[in-house]
Amino acid sequence: MSFRKYKDVIGEGDTVILFININSMYAIEVESFKKNKNNELVDNVFQTTYGALKIASLIGKRYGTKVQLSRGWAFVLHPTPELWTLTLPHRTQIIYSLDISVIIHQLELHPGQIVVESGTGSGSLSHSIIRSIQPSGFLYTFDFHSTRVAVVNEEFKKHDIDKFVKVQQRDVCLDGFGEDLKGKADAVFLDLPHPWEALEHVPAVFKLSVRLSKYLESKEEEDPEEGRRRRVMMRR
Repeated sequence: MSFRKYKDVIGEGDTVILFININSMYAIEVESFKKNKNNELVDNVFQTTYGALKIASLIGKRYGTKVQLSRGWAFVLHPTPELWTLTLPHRTQIIYSLDISVIIHQLELHPGQIVVESGTGSGSLSHSIIRSIQPSGFLYTFDFHSTRVAVVNEEFKKHDIDKFVKVQQRDVCLDGFGEDLKGKADAVFLDLPHPWEALEHVPAVFKLSVRLSKYLESKEEEDPEEGRRRRVMMRR
């Protein structure tokens, strides 16, 4: 899969970004066939406002190729965390690239670091963290919602970055981060409705006692499921 490192040619099983224009782009899994309502394998065809695209026709093409549609054309782009943020399926409110860049910078993330994140949500920030800390770092990310945990876990596997991340279902405000993480973390990021309720559990996960803590107070987001959210980021 092509999220872990760049590649030139599109292959079966890749996730690609179909770019039509700045307001119209899609993340597509390159699978030549799919099952119809009768459980029969048929050609996988993606419909756009500019016509249909037969997915199998992408295999073997180079990333960046211009593909013809019946009423226009599109580019097939290599996936990046930034493009994934713009095209991912939303299961929660997400953090966008402008804020992500500030978070990565303020936490001073670099390869080899151990990072703790809660909550995982739709995995937008997680993809950027993983890119920043691989190939020798690791992300431990938590979410209390079992379905979100299962879905994002599957996405990490499809994107071939699951070796850099462990997703766990846990309410860190009540249960902390677990015994296995004691003394391991270089940085912690909390994207929770009430992050202060988890702060008592944070010092235990740092490699050293906390030397610096930074609070990023976002504009308050209205999340129909989780209410108002604030974000906290800390590094040792």
